[in-house]
Amino acid sequence: MLTLFIMSLAFPILTPDEAAAMVSHGDIIGFSGFTPAGAAKVVPKAIAARARAEHAAGRPFKIGVMTGASTGPSLDGELAKADAVLFRTPYQANPDLRQKINSGEVQFFDMHLSMLPQAVRYGFLGKVKFAIIEACDVFPGGEIVLTTSVGATPTFCTVAEKVIIELNRAQSTALRGFHDIFEPRDPPHRREIPLYSARDRIGSTVVKVDPSKIAGIVETNVADEAGGFDEPSPAMLKIGNNVAEFLARERKRGTLPTGFLPIQSGVGDIANAVLGAMGEHPDIPPFEMYSEVLQDAVFKLMQKGKLTFASTTAITVSPKMSEDFYSRLEFYRSRIVMRPQEISNHPEIIRRLGIISINAAIEADLFGNINSTHVLGTSMMNGIGGSGDFTRNAFISIFVCPSLQKGGKISTIVPLVSHADHSEHSVQVIITDQGIADLRGKSPHERAMLIADNCAHPDFRDALHRYITLGKSGQTPQSLAKAFAFHQQFMRTGDMRNADLS
Repeated sequence: MLTLFIMSLAFPILTPDEAAAMVSHGDIIGFSGFTPAGAAKVVPKAIAARARAEHAAGRPFKIGVMTGASTGPSLDGELAKADAVLFRTPYQANPDLRQKINSGEVQFFDMHLSMLPQAVRYGFLGKVKFAIIEACDVFPGGEIVLTTSVGATPTFCTVAEKVIIELNRAQSTALRGFHDIFEPRDPPHRREIPLYSARDRIGSTVVKVDPSKIAGIVETNVADEAGGFDEPSPAMLKIGNNVAEFLARERKRGTLPTGFLPIQSGVGDIANAVLGAMGEHPDIPPFEMYSEVLQDAVFKLMQKGKLTFASTTAITVSPKMSEDFYSRLEFYRSRIVMRPQEISNHPEIIRRLGIISINAAIEADLFGNINSTHVLGTSMMNGIGGSGDFTRNAFISIFVCPSLQKGGKISTIVPLVSHADHSEHSVQVIITDQGIADLRGKSPHERAMLIADNCAHPDFRDALHRYITLGKSGQTPQSLAKAFAFHQQFMRTGDMRNADLS
């Protein structure tokens, strides 16, 4: 309470409504949050309420919304439902916002997460009026202790005209020391980032801002809005086992160091299944992670001693695992560091450390191109996130997906992806529940046969072979007339099977 008393003398204490009243139509706001972890919660809800009131009075009210990545329902969900979003970047995962994006009501621009902070600093995305951020502690000199994510928050605080802080009592002040805040200088003064292992610390434990920029503090007591994870399906378990077996085999044949390399893993149930399988495999040694999100499986691996250290930008765990995290803070303090996404996802660091990247695909084609963002080439799901940052620069880049979706009506292996996020030049390995296609050193013809034989479900394998035979000449066996036969069949009938490949 002493900290709060001193703090209250330095900065105004605001209600959420008072904070929202400072925001004007057309303002661009940088919110904290990378996944629901560390996202602003009560001020966005108050801004949404204000938007509804302004709309009811016949006045326009929309704001530009930037975050580190996706957020929780109190931010993206409330603002979307209130028609309060002018544009959104760089990533989202909220169903209400997704509907607004796909209907054209919200302009969304999908960005590589490593690129967002510098694009903000360069002024490419407009003038940032407010940074609205969550913290667990604030000091009169402008030192801010963040909570369960860093994301792009340091950059938002740097460039914003004013900073509004949600001081969240649901987050322990003992989080101080978990963060490593470092912002590179901008060209022509930029130097190398002096980070040479996942464990290195190169910055500050706090975000430092000019105290005169802090417009006020809103006291809250709201837990992160992350949900739980489903039990892995048989297909997910098989994918996880295939990934673990592939990496163990690479280590055995000497293409991986015997001491292993740091792992990056995407977000979701498949990622949890993959990490769980790696933890169980006897030929995979204890390893480190250099990633952007830590999920439940990471903490289980740490407790078992299979994961020795993890660098991240966010801790996104189920409520049960969150309780475990806070009950063992001192155990995790020497094993976890949280960094800005500009560092966690930085191409230079990914290449230097030799990261093994493992990310999920919506669909993959016969040549190794990956669609990770769009359904049927038009409808946005979430965004590219950090998958491109890691894929383009990884020591080994792996994409995973189940071979079937929608009860067998959709093949995730298609002749040509309906939207390309990662090209064949960056994707090295594709793994499904059916098997593994190692694409390194393979021509397009060889890739096509490997992917069809090893990764596609048997229900679609013959059709894919027929497609390959249509490309009778050229470097790549492609048919412009039939490239989207699977997708067109699904749009006609709701089922990709029996596509016309004659």
